[in-house]
Amino acid sequence: MDRRERDLEELYRRRYVAFRNALTPVAGSRDAARDAVQEAFAKALRERRRLRSDDSIEAWVWQIALRAALDGRRNGRELSLDEAVAHADLAQAAHDPELDEALRQLSPRRRLIVFLRYFADLPYSDIAAICEVSEGTVAASLAQAHAALLESMQKEGVER
Repeated sequence: MDRRERDLEELYRRRYVAFRNALTPVAGSRDAARDAVQEAFAKALRERRRLRSDDSIEAWVWQIALRAALDGRRNGRELSLDEAVAHADLAQAAHDPELDEALRQLSPRRRLIVFLRYFADLPYSDIAAICEVSEGTVAASLAQAHAALLESMQKEGVER
């Protein structure tokens, strides 16, 4: 077993539940999310030599897992990560309709960054790698999203 294979196995053991739970709203169901996570790790294992040594293994697997989760939702058309997250019910797990409405008002890119930070629990560096932007752009996008969510929730009269 090589180092990357061990790293992937350790990541799977440590983060499987987080992957599955975060991908459920993207995939459309818990079963579809489970399948997407398993498919993503299997693909990562097969293609592990393609990963550059300086890349984050978790960010790389997230890219694969998000794409796998989208495959069942495409209905014959190609969706970007931004579009897929824009159509996902991110507040589903929290059963919070006000939060869901506020999230839907964010731009697709900001919604993706919020998803990766707060639903996938990824660090800025991994989000930057997945979105192909700088960490500063991630920080700025999150700050703008926070401000927009706060404003939206205040308009709704929601006490937080």
